[in-house]
Amino acid sequence: MKIIGLAIATALAFVPMLASAHGPTRQKVTITQEVAAPPAEVWAVIGNFQDMSWHPAVHETNGTNGNEIDATRMLTLGEEGGPTIAEVLYKYSDTEKKRSYSYRITAVKVEILPVTNYSSHLTVKPSEDGGSLVEWKGAFYRGYPNNNPPDNLNDAAAIAAVTGIYEAGLAALAEKFATGN
Repeated sequence: MKIIGLAIATALAFVPMLASAHGPTRQKVTITQEVAAPPAEVWAVIGNFQDMSWHPAVHETNGTNGNEIDATRMLTLGEEGGPTIAEVLYKYSDTEKKRSYSYRITAVKVEILPVTNYSSHLTVKPSEDGGSLVEWKGAFYRGYPNNNPPDNLNDAAAIAAVTGIYEAGLAALAEKFATGN
């Protein structure tokens, strides 16, 4: 009986340490943008997983297998020879009722995008005014998986980076259709 009591007391002594060492939590970002064009026109621009030329940060997209599940793409950012992000497609639908795709990042340096275990979902829906509502949402962990991350790899840095990417891309998309380019 003494041994059982000692085991329970020892286990209970470690509970507070386990509670404070929980590590990172999954973060989420969702950005929506009204676009002044019908969903079919917007989808024609952003619905091809192999073409991300609509995003101002993407210099070039190279990939394999089109819009098939497990298709891959490599985004080159900025300019030729710039940093890259590797992604894989895991859901795709281009039906009139559901224009969307989902993908994961498979390789990126945290200095470029301070996240780990990133997945994202891009959707185009009709809006009430005849245009489109584009939703881009993602879920991810911060770039530093342990406790006490540096400022550039913490939750706030990860959220800010993903938010900036989504806002820049969706603003460029809205501008493209507002100006008719």
